[in-house]
Formats: sequence, C-alpha cells, structure tokens
Amino acid sequence: MAIEKNVSVIGCGHWGKNLVRNFHALGALYSICDNTPEVAEKFAQDYGVPAMTWDDILADAGVKAVVLASPAPFHYQMAKAALEAGKDVYVEKPICLKDEEAQDLCNIASANDRILMVGHLLHYHPVFIKMKELVLSGELGDVKYVYSNRLSFGKIRREENVLWSFAPHDVSMILGLLKDEMPTSVIATGSAQTHGSIEDIATVHMNFASGVDAHIHVSWINPFKEQKLVVIGDKGMAVFDDREEWANKLIHYPHKLEVTDEVPAIQKADGVAVEVSESEPLKDECSHFLECIDSRNTPRTDGEEGLRVLKVLNMADQAMTA
Repeated sequence: MAIEKNVSVIGCGHWGKNLVRNFHALGALYSICDNTPEVAEKFAQDYGVPAMTWDDILADAGVKAVVLASPAPFHYQMAKAALEAGKDVYVEKPICLKDEEAQDLCNIASANDRILMVGHLLHYHPVFIKMKELVLSGELGDVKYVYSNRLSFGKIRREENVLWSFAPHDVSMILGLLKDEMPTSVIATGSAQTHGSIEDIATVHMNFASGVDAHIHVSWINPFKEQKLVVIGDKGMAVFDDREEWANKLIHYPHKLEVTDEVPAIQKADGVAVEVSESEPLKDECSHFLECIDSRNTPRTDGEEGLRVLKVLNMADQAMTA
C-alpha cells in the first residue's frame, strides 16, 4: 500500500499525542491542530509538519482524512463538518454522545462515500482478535457468559463518568464477540464517591436474546489495576488479561460444562497459553484506517459499530441515573 501524507490529527493531548506519533511513524501525517496554539506549534516542530487551524484543515484539499482526538462533546459537529467537506474521518471513542447524532454521521458518511471509523482500540489488539477467533470458530462451544473488568486507581475525570471513560472498550468487545447482537435489556448501577454527580464506579448487566448474559465492571478508584475479559462457553473458557506479559495474555481453559436435569457435570482442565504474534494495537489500528482510505473498504469499527456501542452506553447511563 502506497501511503500518502494526507492525514491531519486534531487534538494533541493525553491520547492524541499517541495518534500523532503513530500516523507520523506510518508516513501519513500532514498537519497538526490543537485548541492551544502553543501545543500545536510544539508538536508541529517536533514532527516537522505544519500547525493548522480547524477551518484551514477543512478548506485544504491536501487533507484527505482527519483524526479527531477532541473531547467527546465536540465529536458530532467536528466529524459532520469533516465528512461534509469531503474528508474521511477517524474519531476517538465514543463516536459522539447522542444516538441520533451518531446515526446522522453514518448517513452523511454513506451519502458522501466517506470512510467513518471509530477508535475502539481493542478490536485491533492481536490478543482480542485471537480470542474472537476462538469464539467464532466454536472452540469454546456455545457462549454462555461474558464479563469484563476495567479497574484502576486514577486518573479521575470531571468531564465524564467512569462508564463513558472506560466502558466503551468493553461494550465494543462484547458486541463483537456476539456477532454484533444487541442486548434486549441493560441494567446498570453506579456509585459517585469523589463527586456528587459523576460516577467513579459502575456495573452494567446485559441480556441477549441468544441466551448469553454479560456484565462489565469499571472503576477508577480500585486498589489495583485490572484489564480482563472472560468468555465462558460450554466447551471451554478464555481469559484475555491485558496486564499479563504478552505470552500469557490469552489463556484457554478447556473446561467443559454439561448442564442436565441432574447435577451439572463439570470437567476441569489446565489452562493453556495461546500463542499470539506481538504487535502494537494502536499502530495496527492506524494502519487499518489508512488501508480503508486507500481501498475504500468498510473499517472493522465503522460508524455503525460505533452507533451500536453508543446505544448500549446510553441505555446503561439512563438505567444508572434513573
């Protein structure tokens, strides 16, 4: 794939700086934009590209694609403006904050034949890709339950609660494992400990028509850090533990669970580490966006996938605050 230097990154903050680094390393970085001019100039000098204003980026025919690492409340208006200006768009999670706005972005992208991709990073993690292969191949049998824990001690936010900060990753992975099936019900609870109206801890329970149940537990005031996704099937179980060394990030437990009218029969087996080739998920995600720009193929995490995740987040947020 011949890579053109035609991508502008908007936002050079906590996560945006990593996107700048990767698109530059891939030879695709065209320009930098940040709402703090001094920050934009520093990154522009460091990476040898111009610092541009948002209006100039929209008007510049040399910019074929924009990468939005701006705060979530700005995602809709900025992504809409870019799509309507003829740019392909990569927007960090969540795609935006309202279901109808996400649907509008999907419609605009389709009408203008533009690429719309959402930064659901873990879909590009080689370990999650391998775990998904185990599930879809039937290696684990019929999936019965999926759960995810995303816990840490800090960083505490004030612009969003822990559900919106942490859970998009887990909702996205769970829906992906279940072939994009949407839950029939979503129940959520939250606890605000450091601010009266911003939840620091949240638990989400989802039920699916296929019979699968799932839950997500997120917290940024947990005593230890944990990033774990577990799939339980009737012929095996798999654990993706992103805190482990690479060789042990994915463990397959060939346990078997046979449910009958009598006492369920359980066959326990030793866990086996699954070999997965190592690579940097963010670099792979950025490469995927560039490939989609070049091929015009639909991204793995396109706008429709972002919309499904957003719908679940809004259902959970409404349940949590009801």
